[in-house]
Amino acid sequence: MLGSAAAMAGMMVSHRARADVPTAYSADLMPPMDSRETFIKWMVANRGEDPRFLGERWGRYDVLLRNRDLWDARNKRAFLLTPREEFVLKQNLARAYDHAFLDIGFGVTISGPHLVGRMTSVIDVHLGEKVLEIGTGSGYQSAYLANLTDKVWTIEIIKPLAERTRSIYDGLIARGYTEFRSIASRNGDGYYGWDEAAPFDKIIVTCGIDHIPPPLLQQLKPGGTMVVPIGPPGAQHVLKVVKEQAADTTINIARSDIFNGKVVPFVPFTKLEGDAIQGTHNK
Repeated sequence: MLGSAAAMAGMMVSHRARADVPTAYSADLMPPMDSRETFIKWMVANRGEDPRFLGERWGRYDVLLRNRDLWDARNKRAFLLTPREEFVLKQNLARAYDHAFLDIGFGVTISGPHLVGRMTSVIDVHLGEKVLEIGTGSGYQSAYLANLTDKVWTIEIIKPLAERTRSIYDGLIARGYTEFRSIASRNGDGYYGWDEAAPFDKIIVTCGIDHIPPPLLQQLKPGGTMVVPIGPPGAQHVLKVVKEQAADTTINIARSDIFNGKVVPFVPFTKLEGDAIQGTHNK
């Protein structure tokens, strides 16, 4: 299994031998958003990225805006600064910014840009807030979050995938993407959250389940927001879950569908039995 992971890692890193990032990262680093040409020019000068992918990123960004999947300046900035092409398999580079789920090996996928944009916009992440992601996958979602806050935790149940993605983060950090230093990652069963780092201001779940995991709800701060795909296998609804605390300290859970009833299929929320992945957490 680890040998397979090493081979897959080679498939991902072979296209990434580019120069270091020219301009040091900061929370106020802001790419221009007035035109494709000024965005590409600024990103080449300040981030050292490939104009071809930058053009594709801008094209998808423009569609995300028209589809109302990015809701504010913070999420627009995060999308534009996150190099999605670094998190897809080499054979999918030409489709990095497609409106599609893409295979990343191990039987899982990287979610499409529209889904990532809307789910992240919904939880409304601010700088300094603690965010937990369940289902690291390719690493793209956490990379996006790292452009919103400096406190990101992420859990991946598939050990070789967790190791591969950690190596991608570390390689990008070495190239100058210092924002990814804020990502703490580990291999484990995300159903139980990350208790020692809790509570969290925001939680984002990227795998489908038929109920809200109680440990995650417990680790969400009062006033916090979670976004989670709920429903039967392959037919989930993406819910925004807000943990509201009344003046008398009683807790109420408010739910709303971020796609207004649209069904969105996700990979299953699998579970660990000892060291082996067996079945799912569906009841």
